[in-house]
Amino acid sequence: MLVAPAIVFYTVFCYAPMYGVQIAFRNYTPAGGLTGSAFVGLRWFREFFTSVYAFRVIRNTVIISLLSLCFGFTIPIIYSLILNEARNRHFKRFVQTASYLPHFISVVIIVGILMNLFATNGGIVNILLGKVFGIQPINFMGSQEWFRPMFVGSNVWQNFGYNSIIYLAAISSVDPQLYEAAVLDGAGRMRQIVSITIPCIAPTIIIVFILALGGIMNVSFEKIILMYSPATYETADVISTYVYRRGIVGGEYSFASAVGLFNSVINCTLLLIFNRISGRLTQISLF
Repeated sequence: MLVAPAIVFYTVFCYAPMYGVQIAFRNYTPAGGLTGSAFVGLRWFREFFTSVYAFRVIRNTVIISLLSLCFGFTIPIIYSLILNEARNRHFKRFVQTASYLPHFISVVIIVGILMNLFATNGGIVNILLGKVFGIQPINFMGSQEWFRPMFVGSNVWQNFGYNSIIYLAAISSVDPQLYEAAVLDGAGRMRQIVSITIPCIAPTIIIVFILALGGIMNVSFEKIILMYSPATYETADVISTYVYRRGIVGGEYSFASAVGLFNSVINCTLLLIFNRISGRLTQISLF
């Protein structure tokens, strides 16, 4: 009974919709439906890979995903290790709460905060840059060069506290006797972290890393839609936003489904490959 709601959820919202994957291989029209629309094979896949935007959206998706993985995965680990060393319980709880809060703020509000902070006219960041360093106002939100740092940096700030929960939980399960034995052997705090804490939470780190690789092509669609503009398409346009413009706005449902299916296949392939590699090298894997 406890598992039943989860089974129903995934059956209804994840497995049942797989029947609609055939849209990617048909010239779908609402009037014709799934089975009444003409079968066109790999036409939409060929159209995507031969389009002038294919390289750009794939490149941007990969770069933003790798940057997000690099900083968004490592910073929560470092943060949890540092926070675990805090001995003042009240200070530790305050810092934990403060770092968790941004995760529960709406993406729309986060982008609104960014627009106000980094506005060309009246933004506090540009005001400080002008008064302290004498730098002319920078159009952060409309600049191709600044889009990726803004996107990745705000994502890390919003989620690193919440993502550290799993590592803090893993650290709390480490046997205290290991630390006591290390102290008797003369090990300092840093040596305890390197020789005890990190090896003990390594299985958790590996599992989270494999899961993160499984979603590496899934960039935050809503946030990019809110942040980007035609001026930043060169560095901001990703697969999901391209699918939105062609599929939802343009009404090319089959084309959008084909690109989305390609994205999902890449994610699934990466998950299987790295899960297999992890299982062979570390004996730790999802399955």
